[in-house]
Amino acid sequence: MRKDKERAFELRRSGKSYKQISRELEIPISTLAGWFKDEPWSIEIRDRLASTESLAYPEKLKRLIAIVKHKYAILHESYRKEARDEFPALKNAGLFIAGLMLYWGEGDKKVENSIVRLNNSELGMIRVFYLFLTKAMDIPSEKIRFNLLLYPDLADMPLKRLWSNATGIPLSQFRKSVYIQGRHPTRRLSYGVGNIRVGGRKYKEKLLEWIKLYEKELCN
Repeated sequence: MRKDKERAFELRRSGKSYKQISRELEIPISTLAGWFKDEPWSIEIRDRLASTESLAYPEKLKRLIAIVKHKYAILHESYRKEARDEFPALKNAGLFIAGLMLYWGEGDKKVENSIVRLNNSELGMIRVFYLFLTKAMDIPSEKIRFNLLLYPDLADMPLKRLWSNATGIPLSQFRKSVYIQGRHPTRRLSYGVGNIRVGGRKYKEKLLEWIKLYEKELCN
């Protein structure tokens, strides 16, 4: 190992920042970054230094947080604008209306989790919502995930096949089923409950914006 590189490693292990090492050894920061990028111990030092700097300079941290929030606020507004631009061409389509109404009534409305999610025991309802996601929202089918909530006496694989055939969701997109204990010994949902979901803040922002727009259409 070349002498300056060996010394740089010694300084880095002692907890020095790239800037400090660069000043002392007159080595470009880009070179140091290349040397240390695959060293787990150096990454730990980086995180520790960043944490220390945040505590030492709270005002700087506040500014950084504000910048990041502003950046994401602009991005999220661009998703909502896209939804508003698309709405006139979509609002009269049957599948679009059906999907919106299903989500308005049954879907997860918390925008911060960035997950479009709907649970229901009706196979047909899940089928319609899957078509809404893939056709009306143009979401690639491979991004969509599905799993079942089942009672202990229900067989997993036969029900997965049943739901897959009824909804059109490939078995490859099914995730592990969750078994639950019912409160009533005789009232059972024979096919379980289907949970369809897709991650993405863009999808969530657009869907909730469309619901707001359709509410205005109906109430004005």
